[in-house]
Amino acid sequence: MLHVGGLRTALFCYLIAKKTKDSFLLRIEDTDQEREVPGAVENILNTLEWAGLTPDEGVVLEHGVVAQKGNYGPYIQSQRLEIYKEYAQKLLESGHAYYAFDTKEDIDRMREDGQKAGNPAPKYDLSVRMRMKNSLVMEQEEVRAKLEAGEPYVIRLKVPESRVLIAQDEIRGKVEFKSHTVDDAVLLKSDGFPTYHLANVVDDHLMKIDIVIRGEEWLPSLPKHLLLYEAFGWEQPQFAHVPLLLNPGGGKLSKRQGDVAASDYIEKGYLPEVMINFLVLLGWNPGSTKEIFSLEELVEEFSLERIQKGGAVFDTKKLDWLQGQWIRNLPIVEFAERILPTVAEKYPEAKTDSRFARRARLIQDRITFFHEAPDMLSFYYEEPQIDMELLANKKQKINRDDLPELFCIIIDTLQNTPVTKWTAHGLLEKFKEVATENNLKLGQLLWPLRVALTGKPYSPGATEIFGYDEELDSLEETESLLMNSEEVFKRLHKAQKLVHVM
Repeated sequence: MLHVGGLRTALFCYLIAKKTKDSFLLRIEDTDQEREVPGAVENILNTLEWAGLTPDEGVVLEHGVVAQKGNYGPYIQSQRLEIYKEYAQKLLESGHAYYAFDTKEDIDRMREDGQKAGNPAPKYDLSVRMRMKNSLVMEQEEVRAKLEAGEPYVIRLKVPESRVLIAQDEIRGKVEFKSHTVDDAVLLKSDGFPTYHLANVVDDHLMKIDIVIRGEEWLPSLPKHLLLYEAFGWEQPQFAHVPLLLNPGGGKLSKRQGDVAASDYIEKGYLPEVMINFLVLLGWNPGSTKEIFSLEELVEEFSLERIQKGGAVFDTKKLDWLQGQWIRNLPIVEFAERILPTVAEKYPEAKTDSRFARRARLIQDRITFFHEAPDMLSFYYEEPQIDMELLANKKQKINRDDLPELFCIIIDTLQNTPVTKWTAHGLLEKFKEVATENNLKLGQLLWPLRVALTGKPYSPGATEIFGYDEELDSLEETESLLMNSEEVFKRLHKAQKLVHVM
């Protein structure tokens, strides 16, 4: 399934493609059949679409079905095997590759011998190839006989000796590799499938890819790719190796430390805008103190030059902070529209609630995820259960014995205030006056009022729950109060009876 690091790389590719008015292409690299996971292609496409990174070309979703579009297909590597075989044959004919008939036991023995000789990481290269079973040491007749007999083989890259391979990385600048540090990589496996090295070089050339953006774990493979471009006589594309994502405690981001699949964060309720904003800041510096970016803004401002070389810490605290910022910055009506499906799933009447946008506004600063909205707004759609332990509050200096008198004062205050004057601010000021007149703290009135109306230890302010907010007149909703006065008194009288029989 698409890793969050893969989603970030896709984002970087998308931004560069859009910035240069070019195409964002999705190719499915499924040549490692042992690692193939059912549903992974759909997961990749659905995640990209969720994030707003819809491919222009390649493997796409059309009406929810996986399809391919573009002039350079097929875009699924397992459907291109004959192409890779053709180019592997060209490498054999030009002397840049060779057949190797070594068994797994041969390879294991080679590694064991190397380790005994003091080499901690022995590899198949110039130092051992002449002792192995390959076409560089065999007679042509023997090679032909093995091929005709159908003996398993791989095709390996023949790495030249005493070469220094140089590339200009768009993030790291000039990078150099000495050929003696490079192994004779397998290009075509015994099952007929290519490795990443051959498949990507061939596809990037044939599909006219002009920049390769990938994780820095592929940097050691770059010299192999440079040799392949050279062997084919092709112009190499630009390369940019982006920094790794790290756990907060250090080390490469891994499943042992937390969620790593992008779909995990979708399921948790993170907004696509938030994930895009968060991921782009992992390794990219905008050059300013600005931290909130839309995808459109990123297309304008993003550049490879501002990507850092060092690893970027995947800090979920920062992710949660961004989530909160994005939710708070949504226009009221849009916020209401986006939480409505979740609320209506539990409370269908919310769909026809003409006061829904104004009610939703009360919780916009109080939630981090949309799935918290039904609980936060539940008291508008069902009568709450009153917890006596909750009504009595030591912090507010409210004892059980005080509650009957406090409810009398609360109810009298509302009865003596015309409903047309029940604005959130006006009622708050009125309760301040009444608290002073009765030598009470304001919280001693507002706490029981809020608990009686919501049944919750947390909620918007007591008078905000039902009072009208003049600032929202532009919404042109029919009911001015967020909770009908009849319902307010009903709940208060119920709580009053409860404390009297306590």
